[in-house]
Amino acid sequence: MIKNKYIDLIEQTFYFPRHGFDLKNSELTFYDIPLMDMVEEFGTPLKFTYLPKISMQIQNAQQRFAKAIKKNGYKGSYNYCYCTKSSHFNFVLEEALKNDIGLETSSAYDLDIIRLLNEKGHFSKTKTIICNGYKTDEYARKITEMVRDGFENLVAILDNPDEVDKYDIYDVNLKLGIRIATEEEPDSAYYTSRLGMSSKKIKDLYLEKIKNNPKYKLTMLHFFVNTGIKDTTYYWSELARLINVYCDVKEYAPELEGLDIGGGMPIYNTLGIEYDYEYMIDQIIVYIKTICTDRNVLEPNIYSEFGQYTVGESGGIIYSIIGQKEQNDKELWYMIDSSFITTLPDTWGIGQKFILLAINHWDNPFKRINLGGITCDSQDYYNSDSQTTQVFMPTIGAGEKLYMGFFHTGAYQESIGGYGGIQHCLIPAPKHVLIDVVDGKFTYKLFAPEQKADSMLSILGY
Repeated sequence: MIKNKYIDLIEQTFYFPRHGFDLKNSELTFYDIPLMDMVEEFGTPLKFTYLPKISMQIQNAQQRFAKAIKKNGYKGSYNYCYCTKSSHFNFVLEEALKNDIGLETSSAYDLDIIRLLNEKGHFSKTKTIICNGYKTDEYARKITEMVRDGFENLVAILDNPDEVDKYDIYDVNLKLGIRIATEEEPDSAYYTSRLGMSSKKIKDLYLEKIKNNPKYKLTMLHFFVNTGIKDTTYYWSELARLINVYCDVKEYAPELEGLDIGGGMPIYNTLGIEYDYEYMIDQIIVYIKTICTDRNVLEPNIYSEFGQYTVGESGGIIYSIIGQKEQNDKELWYMIDSSFITTLPDTWGIGQKFILLAINHWDNPFKRINLGGITCDSQDYYNSDSQTTQVFMPTIGAGEKLYMGFFHTGAYQESIGGYGGIQHCLIPAPKHVLIDVVDGKFTYKLFAPEQKADSMLSILGY
């Protein structure tokens, strides 16, 4: 029997069903959400966010860290913070804050969002706020205002030695952190990250500007390994180096108590791999405990700032195939009803891959295709999956309508693409639907309709 159906391809290539994906009546479901029903109600292109997945991710990480802490007899605590730059939307923050978490910020306007969340009762003044990023004068001013107004667990992370001077003009006591610059992978074009400061500068900074100033208290060291958390020699060696830096600083700064391990917990961008989250988290705890024990240093309270991990897997976007083109006698193009550059800019800007699956016609034969957007830009295409290096889709017969979806797209795409602004070739931003579960049933709420021509023309001055 020849297995040439699309469902045969998926089952032969991946473990399927998994990670919330399954089939019902030869149509794709996502955490039991009937995607075709949603397409029929709202049309395409269609972005969606499955809100419960956000809390699922947070709780999974918290439970795994709690298990590792108990297993290894770790004496410090674990504190989950959400990295707001991954997605600033209110529905993301409000769902995330149903859990016991703090927030990590990157700019002055993040603090305005936190104030609004506090006023609405979603974020108390006792919660952790970690202020990262290069501090402009406005950012520094808002940090001091937040502390003066009672946000008692805000930590201002110093990105460079001169940054502390920005706070000297304000009459407010501040908890400070210091970001340590990490070394890049051996094949990187850079030797060190532009973020943070050399570990060699920390002692002089502390002794000259922090130790004897009663306004300041150094409570945290922060780092972020730019590859993210991976089970590689590079990650574990860099982690060990940075834990040793913490131990060095703790010797002359006894008030130091927190270690921020940054973000970078991986998410699934293909169905062809599996991450052992429990093992990686356990090893992080083992490394910190072992090194601190060997150095006779009290184990720190651990902070993480997972952004993409928190929100990435909650999002997806569905397109219609509106036409086919043959090029060069061998290339078959399926044309989508939108643009990758505007709706999935990471696929264009950094070659990011996402989980790509057909929504319907799983019983049709499959063929290799290229996916093209409708702009006149030659870069508006998607032609390789992260696992197979090719894209395969069901063939389309006369009168058949094919829908396909990219999944785990919930982080960064709107902020990079420019939500609600001017899109490339004036392709409108798609409608966005929020999916929740109330009393065991799915609910659908239109967060934003498809962008209208009038809004773009107004921005352009017409």
